[in-house]
Amino acid sequence: QCFTESLMSPDDINRCFGSDDDPLMCQYHDREWGVPVHDDRHLFELICLEGAQAGLSWRTVLHRRGGYRLLFHNFDISRVAAFDEDDIERLLLDERIIRNRAKVNSAIRNARATLAIIEEFGSLDKILWQFAGPDRVTTATVLDDLPAETDGSAAMSKALKARGFNFVGPTICYALMQSAGMVNDHPPSCFRHSQV
Repeated sequence: QCFTESLMSPDDINRCFGSDDDPLMCQYHDREWGVPVHDDRHLFELICLEGAQAGLSWRTVLHRRGGYRLLFHNFDISRVAAFDEDDIERLLLDERIIRNRAKVNSAIRNARATLAIIEEFGSLDKILWQFAGPDRVTTATVLDDLPAETDGSAAMSKALKARGFNFVGPTICYALMQSAGMVNDHPPSCFRHSQV
C-alpha cells in the first residue's frame, strides 16, 4: 500500500502519479517529489539522477537509485569528483546503475563543476534556487499539461553549461526543479498539492 500521512483512506487519495502496483514510485510521490531541497549533496544527487533519466523513464532511474547511492558513495561530491578511469570501468560493469559511459562521465564532470561552484559561491543551492520563481505553484490542472521546460529551466541550463556541467538541458533542469521543489507541479486534484 502506498505511503501517505493523510488520514484519508487509500481509496480516497488522488495522486498525480504513483500507484499501488509500484510502491517505490508511490512513496517517491508521497514523500519526496516537489518537497524543497536545499542540501548540496541532495541537489547534486538530483542533478546526476535527472541526467541519468535522459531518454528513459523516471521509474527506471528510481529503481536503480539504491545502486547509485551505493556506488557513488551516497553522492559525496568530493569522492565522485575524484573518480578516475578505473572507477568508470568498474561502474560500467555494474548492473545496479544505468551503464552509459556518457552519463557516468557526466556525473564525475558535474561533481567537479559542483565543487568549483561551492568554492566560488559557497553552495550549489545558492546557484540553483535563483532560478525558482517567487510563485512555486503551477497553473496546470493535470499532470499532462505541465511544460517540458520553462524560461527558468532554460536559464538554469545555460548557467550550468557555462560552468562545465553537462546532461543539464532545459528539460532535465525543469525535471530537477520539479523534484527539488523549486516548483510545485502537483496539480490541485493531487492530495500533495497543498502539502509541499
